[in-house]
Amino acid sequence: MKDTNKAILFVAITVLSWSTVATAFKTALQEFTYYELLLVATATALVVFAAVITLQSNWHLLKKLTVKNWLTYALSGFLNPAFYYLVLFKSYELLPAQIAQPINYFWPILLTIMLAVFTRQHIPGIKFIGMAVSFAGVVLISLGPVSLAGEDISFTGILLAFFSAFIWASFWILNKKNPQTDNTVNLFGSFLFGLIYLSAGTLFFEINLNSAKGMIASIYSGLFEMAVPFIFFGLALRKTGNSVLINQLCYLSPFLSLFFIHFILGEKIYFTTVVGLMLIVAGILFNEYLAKKLSPRHSS
Repeated sequence: MKDTNKAILFVAITVLSWSTVATAFKTALQEFTYYELLLVATATALVVFAAVITLQSNWHLLKKLTVKNWLTYALSGFLNPAFYYLVLFKSYELLPAQIAQPINYFWPILLTIMLAVFTRQHIPGIKFIGMAVSFAGVVLISLGPVSLAGEDISFTGILLAFFSAFIWASFWILNKKNPQTDNTVNLFGSFLFGLIYLSAGTLFFEINLNSAKGMIASIYSGLFEMAVPFIFFGLALRKTGNSVLINQLCYLSPFLSLFFIHFILGEKIYFTTVVGLMLIVAGILFNEYLAKKLSPRHSS
């Protein structure tokens, strides 16, 4: 199989994985608390990362890690998976999946703002257009069910979904501090500390994992949200000469996810959700690929 075909196959696995996890989250939350879901999913992902490191014979890379690397993992593991997914899963517990999932996709816009604030990277004026478009999409998704059907949407859930996007952007910035390390090793280090934190938390949270349905959905979440898509996305980027296309294809996942949310969870998908999601993605793609070409500095 040619490398181009492999890249398309790997990104297809990534997209399909992310397309199904919102449904898996809600299914697991019918049986487990958000803490129980995260505990099982994190342990599952850690086992997968360990298996990949073993298959690639890369355990020697951990011996080369410095104290600074391990301290970075200690912090990144707190952000992701521990803090990020606790906030995200709680937002899913409070919101319909069709609202929680798209708001979380707002993170690239928050990342741009955070890079400007914390690293003093200049934001070209034209990028504020993309930010405004994406934010309008978030507002439309948040208010749609209220205005159309009078549904009582949790304001706390919306804030948590926003906050989860902020945490993910923070993790992305921190994870760049270990760029010289294999990506799977980075994930293993973060999830190792994440599982340590979550295991310590069981001293304060009552854990009951007796539901087979909840266990299966939680393991599925660990496999196809936290582990498999990141591994195959990295493989896709290494096999392709067109990383832009690979990144763009990933934005199919939130749209495909709406079909699973509707047909499996039975949620009525509002047209405001679809339009709002289109606005969020359009704003992100505008800033990622068009803003630079349209900026005066680039034109000159």
